[in-house]
Amino acid sequence: MSVKLYNINPDRNTPWNDLPPLPINNELYYNTDVLEALVHAKSELSLLQGRSIAIPDQAILINSISIQEARDSSAIENIFTTDDELYRAFSEENPDAVRGPEKEVLRYREALWRGYDLLKKKSQFDIEYLISVFQEIKQTKDGIRPPFLPTVILQGGSGPNAGQVIYTPPRGKGILEEKLSNLLEFINRDDDFQIDPLIKLAIGHFQFEAIHPFRDGNGRAGRIFNIHILTKKGLLEYPILYLSKYIIDNKNDYYRLLQNVSQKGQWKEWIIFMLKAIQVTSKLTYTKINQIIDIKDIILDELIKNKDIRRPESLVESIFIQPYTRVKHLTEKEIYSENTARSYLNKLSEMGILEKKSIYGHHYYLNLELMRILSE
Repeated sequence: MSVKLYNINPDRNTPWNDLPPLPINNELYYNTDVLEALVHAKSELSLLQGRSIAIPDQAILINSISIQEARDSSAIENIFTTDDELYRAFSEENPDAVRGPEKEVLRYREALWRGYDLLKKKSQFDIEYLISVFQEIKQTKDGIRPPFLPTVILQGGSGPNAGQVIYTPPRGKGILEEKLSNLLEFINRDDDFQIDPLIKLAIGHFQFEAIHPFRDGNGRAGRIFNIHILTKKGLLEYPILYLSKYIIDNKNDYYRLLQNVSQKGQWKEWIIFMLKAIQVTSKLTYTKINQIIDIKDIILDELIKNKDIRRPESLVESIFIQPYTRVKHLTEKEIYSENTARSYLNKLSEMGILEKKSIYGHHYYLNLELMRILSE
């Protein structure tokens, strides 16, 4: 039985200016079902954190895992690209030359790291951080949407209700800023709001999406905010949680439960959903990391046996930083000369470790095992 914790939004066509401030009714934090889901989520997240900080070559995680998160988060917003096109775009010398959905996905990844780096310089989250993430995603100088800009969220898809208004976010002079300030205080002030950070994340994610502070890109900005809450609270060293994978696999439930909070006050089901997302994706990411490290070690052992390759550790690390490797990736880091880099990559192709592919006159060396692990 759901508990009505605060005033709901009965009229989908009216701006929800009465969106209640946080925190919500604290009785929910002690609900047995919520606490059980919290224990499972914290356990899996802790395993992921312990495994990730023990890996010396963090660039493998930073690039490979985050590019998958960027792809799936963008897919939730119906921005689709193939793995091949995305990895090729990621390997380009000039990111400005990338076009289409691949550019959108890479913007998400850049926003993920821009926000992460910005938070290293800040003691807490603030509106500047949120705007910075949004601006990177959308490549715009816009900030919070104008006070009286008509904004509605429409039903997607092609069903009988497609195109109908399902929610109207708050608007008006100073209203968005006030509600964002309340949300940020709730996330930042752990002494005043002594709530587990994973539950804070779940509540905060709904609140951010309900406020809907920007013209566009709110879903992606909100999911980046989620990951940064985990890193800022010390639950993850790097923003590598593959959270969007669970959301896109359960997209209908995600949107249904968001609506159920605003229209029915069903917070418990929403919080459990988000905790389950953290649990499942932590386990998934942990498994992917182990698989990547295992296959990397197997390849390294094989190259060490081959006396013809100098500095095999550097070569193997380079081909696992991203699925598509080019000669320039080895020369720019001054690992090898151009001729040596090309010779070694061709040798790995002959050994069946990489697949050499010519695209638009450029040679790429595909790490098929890494691509397989990331795509599963």
